[in-house]
Amino acid sequence: MDTSFFTTQNMKNLKIEKSHVLIALFPGQGQINPCLQFSKQLINLGIGVTLTTSLSAFSKIKNLPNVEGLSFAPFSDGYDGQFQLSSVDDFHMFYSSVKSRGSKFIFNLIQSNAKNGTPFSHVIYTIIMEWVGLVAKKINIPSTLFWIQPATVFDVYYYRFTEYSDYFKNSDAKDKIIELPGLPPLSPIDRPSFVFDNVESSNWAVKSIKRQIEMLSSEENPRVLVNTFDALESDALRILKHVKMVGIGPSIPSIFIDDNTFRADMIEIRSKNYMDWLNSKDKGSVIYIAFGSYSTISTQLMEEIGHGLLKCGRPFLWVIREGQDGDKMEDKLSCKDELEKLGKIVSWCSQVEVLKHASVGCFLTHCGWNSTLESIASKVPIVACPLWNDQVCNAKLIQDIWKNGVRVNVSEGGVVKRDEFNRCITIVMGDGEEGKELRRNVKKWSDLAKEATKENGTSSVNLKDFANEILLGYNEY
Repeated sequence: MDTSFFTTQNMKNLKIEKSHVLIALFPGQGQINPCLQFSKQLINLGIGVTLTTSLSAFSKIKNLPNVEGLSFAPFSDGYDGQFQLSSVDDFHMFYSSVKSRGSKFIFNLIQSNAKNGTPFSHVIYTIIMEWVGLVAKKINIPSTLFWIQPATVFDVYYYRFTEYSDYFKNSDAKDKIIELPGLPPLSPIDRPSFVFDNVESSNWAVKSIKRQIEMLSSEENPRVLVNTFDALESDALRILKHVKMVGIGPSIPSIFIDDNTFRADMIEIRSKNYMDWLNSKDKGSVIYIAFGSYSTISTQLMEEIGHGLLKCGRPFLWVIREGQDGDKMEDKLSCKDELEKLGKIVSWCSQVEVLKHASVGCFLTHCGWNSTLESIASKVPIVACPLWNDQVCNAKLIQDIWKNGVRVNVSEGGVVKRDEFNRCITIVMGDGEEGKELRRNVKKWSDLAKEATKENGTSSVNLKDFANEILLGYNEY
């Protein structure tokens, strides 16, 4: 793929900027949009942004935002959009290729920009991209981690790989509840996936997070920018003594910034007739179901969801992504014909647009952090069905701390049954006191998020302070 458009045409946008930052992210859908929103906020504060990731992301995006002050610098990861995931080892190989090729590219990009008179004054990087921080340190440029999961999850990992490492090692019992300073008690079903993994194993994600924590522990007064806001995670943002965590979110295409177009989708939206369908439904009557851009749910779980939807008898909009070979996975549903009479199945959609729609009254989700924040922003209560990673901890926060949703119970066989889906959806969308309280809570958190993103709100002030430091650092550069 010809990258000259990104590296020459878009660089014209940066000539008027006084300060210039590089944002490096992993080539995944879940990282792109938070970084785009963050970029836009920095640009509005007078800072130019170059966003870099590999062609595996850029090659799949049909329309990139064209904004003055924003440029793109893609690099080849050796796969360039042709990566096929069939095992964990495959992903490890992909990550290794992104890291090795990306390190060389970013090193050269920083040096060439300095020679051309447009030096980067700061480098920002996301989760599992800790190697970017090492590149920046090698060239003596300040760098900052942008954590795109909740502060609570960062705290758990930090404890795991620092002073509480022995505590975790001695807490292997399946029924052991972990209690950590400033955090809610975490049962085994609440813990992020990687906290008990053997860090000496070949698990690349565990090693990356461990290296990230070790980097921060070796720095004086390290700071982490977090895609959250103070009111939502006040204790989690402040509990760590060695790390200053700064809430600058929610960084999502939301009603707060009145802009749903500043985003990039790696999965093509083939049709938008689902919006006409939503327009035909009553207010708060539709169940929206989506499990994100990464996770693949089993045929068995998909079958249980389908029968659960039939049991509750409410209209639904269900996103079922195509298989790697373009297969329509919904064709595997034994109840497909019955489901199509009740609701609508699509391969992808604009989630923010759907959640904002008045007809949507419930979000059945895997609890990815972007989806969780978008649900909060749109005042839609959640049925939480987490699969792995931070999602299980997010579900704990949703049900027990923020109380803006209910979490499905998993059966002894490890599968959520159809009756359980029916039960949870009925609670969330019903007229009972529990459902009413959930809707009151989602309104409360939505209002607090809106306050945080106002001009003088906590997230806006935190972001302005960070931008001012970058501008000051540029003047000293």
